Amino acid sequence: MAQEQQLGATGDGLTQEFVKEWRDTAYGCFSSGHKFCREVCPVMQVTRNENHTPTAFHANIVAMEQGGLSVADVADDYIHCTQCGACELRCPNTLFTGDFYRNRTRTVEVVKAMRALAVESGVEQPQWKRWVELTDDRKSEPVLNGTPVTQEHVRDWAEGLDVPTGGETILFCDCEAAFYRTSVPRATAMILQAAGVSFGLMNEQWCCGGPMAEMGYTEPARRFAEHNLADWRAAGAKRIITLDPHDYIAFTEDYPGYFGDDFDLEVVHITELVAELIQQEKLKLSNPVPRVATYHDACRLNKRKGIYKSPRAILRAIPGLTFKDVDHVTQWSYCSGAGGGLKIERPEIAEEIGRRRIARAAELEVDTVVSACPWSERPLAERGGELDDPIEVRDLMELVADAAGLDYGGVPV
Repeated sequence: MAQEQQLGATGDGLTQEFVKEWRDTAYGCFSSGHKFCREVCPVMQVTRNENHTPTAFHANIVAMEQGGLSVADVADDYIHCTQCGACELRCPNTLFTGDFYRNRTRTVEVVKAMRALAVESGVEQPQWKRWVELTDDRKSEPVLNGTPVTQEHVRDWAEGLDVPTGGETILFCDCEAAFYRTSVPRATAMILQAAGVSFGLMNEQWCCGGPMAEMGYTEPARRFAEHNLADWRAAGAKRIITLDPHDYIAFTEDYPGYFGDDFDLEVVHITELVAELIQQEKLKLSNPVPRVATYHDACRLNKRKGIYKSPRAILRAIPGLTFKDVDHVTQWSYCSGAGGGLKIERPEIAEEIGRRRIARAAELEVDTVVSACPWSERPLAERGGELDDPIEVRDLMELVADAAGLDYGGVPV
């Protein structure tokens, strides 16, 4: 009865339902009071604003349950998150119980849920709203800052590569790579062809919908997911290969949430597959790549999905490459700033996050930062170009293609 009275203090039914679902998670954080998450949060490192901490994200829910805060009061706080997952790893609630109970603090889910509540309650962020509207209209994200992005051109990157439509294995090319960094999907497709991997493309590829869901727009995100799944079913697909960790997150977390057991496709990130192809000697890397490089762990691979071994195995297999590695645990706080819609609503914060990441790379005296996430590569490249001694940002698949002697077309358009 006491809990029901507290929930009644939250006002509208949407908020009551939200608080009921997330109160236990919120109290699990709020009651511990440790705040270990603060200094690994890339946003907090820049803003130093307590309202932007993972602790605050949970404390707000406690306050909402008590009737002290409304959705409108706190919606702005939840903009300030890249959904990188560093806070979840650093949280003692994860560290102390994760290995035994497979428990992990659910801050990323809390942020997504609060953003969804805000949208449903009519509290929208103007740039996110515009981005989602453009994505809904074009079926791909507006990655070129106003340049038309259309379905007629979503497969232009594959021109001349003789890639079929359909098949049991589908290569899914994210919006950023399809329309901007086209060298990445071209390099990837040529690598798979060189290794004898049969694959095709979708008949009509739409955005994965993940970014819309991250901004709180769950209805269009699910609609896009339904379209993509229907396209895969029609193509006879059994396996989806992703270039982008954001797609990988959407397909392994959002889509199973939408479709349950009906989503039975295998989802593979390209780094896992290519590492396996190299290990099996199906892909030969014999051309030296004379670079001094470090690796930028994509947040959604390392921190969210635990994929950090395969990219490093690939880098160590590239001849001529001097690879300056950093223990993956020390990269929990590393972020490009490109995720979770932060760059759309708070570009100045996102840019500073990327600037600090590149500064850390510069300390290693490298000439190249390698990433396995197309969405991180543009902001990191922009920051790398600001240095007196510029650092180039390359995608891992581009370097693999270089080492395999494949002419994939060079730099992005």
